[in-house]
Amino acid sequence: MTAIWLNDNAAWRLVAPAGFPDEAALHSLVEQAPQILPLAGSPALVVIGREVQIGSGYADLIAIEPSGRLVVIEVKLARNAEARRAVVAQVLTYAAFLKGVDPTELERSILGRHLSQRGYKSLAEAVAANDQEGSYDADKFAAQLATSLEDGRFRLVFVLDEAPTELVRLVGYLESISDKLLIDLVTVSSFQVNGSQILIPQRVDPERPETPTRPLASPTPASSGDLVEGAERFLAAIETAPERFQPQLQRLADWALALERHGYVRLQTYQGSIHLTLLPRLLTENVGLVTTYHGDTRGPSLSLFRSVFERRAPQSIGRVEALIQPARVGNGNTLYDVTDKLLDVLTSAYQEAATGKISALPSDATAEPGA
Repeated sequence: MTAIWLNDNAAWRLVAPAGFPDEAALHSLVEQAPQILPLAGSPALVVIGREVQIGSGYADLIAIEPSGRLVVIEVKLARNAEARRAVVAQVLTYAAFLKGVDPTELERSILGRHLSQRGYKSLAEAVAANDQEGSYDADKFAAQLATSLEDGRFRLVFVLDEAPTELVRLVGYLESISDKLLIDLVTVSSFQVNGSQILIPQRVDPERPETPTRPLASPTPASSGDLVEGAERFLAAIETAPERFQPQLQRLADWALALERHGYVRLQTYQGSIHLTLLPRLLTENVGLVTTYHGDTRGPSLSLFRSVFERRAPQSIGRVEALIQPARVGNGNTLYDVTDKLLDVLTSAYQEAATGKISALPSDATAEPGA
């Protein structure tokens, strides 16, 4: 049982879990922020649909990994009797139905309505639109999605507020006998502390038998790129970039460094096969409002990610859309014309995401964040 101790300036006291009012609350939490789930391999899940009809049943959530592996997520509260054995039977039934399904049939008949509701035409478009690192490879994704479906190599995720012992044992058994299913059992504890909701997600690792088991097979990683902390690699690449691109690259790097100095983000640099990207990522999540790209023949660019704006900086969406063409913050839309005014607005958006507050825009385009 997860515990939180709070010092209220008088004494230490144990904070009782607040729990979730119903399964729908936990369900919505996972749908809106799948990145909170501590999954094996730390994939960046893209949720495709909620209450997706799979055969005669309805899967709580269907998601996709950048690797092309399909993900089935079931959400239960421990007080629900189905949280013990029935939930496993449900998920395995969905997996059995999906095995052997043609990718085109999956996108058209099973996920078509859900993709459309989220503004995507295909699974590939959904992954590409949420690829903040620039690691998406269309050919690899298509091949690995087909392999996942043909062989039944899926990720099955069980999310609960508490994990019944019976379920833990059952998941451990399934993992020990299967080389095609990757299974994650995750608990999410909710606490109320000083008016704020605190979430503690934990991956439950069932005890493994001592006898050797076959290694769990996994599709080839989506990318062979290299992710490192900091902006040093991006800054070094500016010196070797075409001379006409260097001022804009330096300007974007300086902007990101200013965000870091003010504690709004942590910076990471990703070296892919084509692009070098600078990632200003929120301290509490492994995502950012934007990504800076270098390597395009058209020059440096920024990509915006609407799903992160909606969750962390909703008040800033209109301000950004007033300055861009087309006038809509999308998922992965690319901007080559990045004005000082836009950078000011994006600074304000990161401030909103980090602090919950949004400041008036500085009159001086070169002003520091929060000035």
